[in-house]
Amino acid sequence: MSDLVSVVYYGGMLVLYFFWIYGIVSFGLDLKNKVMPGIQQYRRGRKRQKEERTQDDERSTKEEQLY
Repeated sequence: MSDLVSVVYYGGMLVLYFFWIYGIVSFGLDLKNKVMPGIQQYRRGRKRQKEERTQDDERSTKEEQLY
């Protein structure tokens, strides 16, 4: 009887830890495949907007100097 209890106990712990580890790995993969590319894309977009803004400012100052 005590063998059955220990087998059920360790089997239950194995199942619980399996899903716990699966959740951690799944979270890590989500970070790697979804969150990090999203952050990188956001930063590229902000950089591009800043460059466009500086180009527009330079263009407008040149136009003002011409007139």
